[in-house]
Amino acid sequence: MLTYLRKRIISSALPLVVVVIGVFALARLTGNPASLYLPLNATEQMRADFATRNGLDQPLLVQMADYFGGVLQLDFGTSLRTGESAAAMALRAFPATLQLAATTMVIAIILAVLVGSWAALKPNGLADRVASFVSMAAASIPDFWLAIVGIWVFAITLGWVPTSGVGGAEAWVLPIATLLMRPFGALVQVVRGAMVSALSEPYIKLARSKGASQTRVVTRHALRNAAAPALTVAGDLTVGLINGAVVVETIFGWPGIGKLMIDSILQRDFAVLQAAVLLTAIAIFVLNILIDLAYALLDPRVRPAGAGSRRRKKAPARPDVPAEAEIAETTPAAPVRV
Repeated sequence: MLTYLRKRIISSALPLVVVVIGVFALARLTGNPASLYLPLNATEQMRADFATRNGLDQPLLVQMADYFGGVLQLDFGTSLRTGESAAAMALRAFPATLQLAATTMVIAIILAVLVGSWAALKPNGLADRVASFVSMAAASIPDFWLAIVGIWVFAITLGWVPTSGVGGAEAWVLPIATLLMRPFGALVQVVRGAMVSALSEPYIKLARSKGASQTRVVTRHALRNAAAPALTVAGDLTVGLINGAVVVETIFGWPGIGKLMIDSILQRDFAVLQAAVLLTAIAIFVLNILIDLAYALLDPRVRPAGAGSRRRKKAPARPDVPAEAEIAETTPAAPVRV
């Protein structure tokens, strides 16, 4: 398992480097920060001083080399807006995104397990058809449209929840409800399919023949074997929540990493944008490794070779007995018909 983990870390280093290079190059395409941070009547000397002070007067390759040198020393630069450390700003915003994504995913998993298991008890029945329709509709609704409609109906028209910001429990309702729909819809389909397959296995019929209740059959036997595919999909959806939180956080004013990225793009704060993207990429990379390890623990069939088991040593051949004799001794004799 440690060998597998080491290989995954090494193989993921190159994508991280590619992401950082891509963001570094694309961020520069948004324009010159001097046009935002200097007055309209700024002279050429003022612009040159601004570029020299922030290292923007060097060629792009030199700037990139300086940035990578700083990253190796855990120095991600400073914000053009506030002069604060870019890493500190990203680390301060990231927990809000993790809290939102984790809370949403926990609620989505609980609801999907309940609805998917309920639908799998009678395939093609009324409950199954209703669950399939609801899950497909939930997975198809765009996040931005649902967020706007939710603000208009529940925040502006009814006044039940605030339109934005982080406060009490009511401030979490609309962001969670918006992010919840897509993972809930996808997980219901996965849980339903896995449960239908598990409930048709012979060991389920054996458990029922021994008098096990329906609740025990579903929770203790079928659900355990259906957890492995659902876990993999849930992990991928969690990664999608972290990435997709950019739109939702911007609409609801949620102070997470997504909103920080959008603000940094609009204000051409290159160092903060690069730190936020790199932190998000590392978090996704760690999450994917944890998903693979959890899946391997749930399903021994997908474990790497040599993980959790020792190879049996082959017994040495006896020097005084020919190989043919050993085979003859270990091979059972054919039955003789009378």
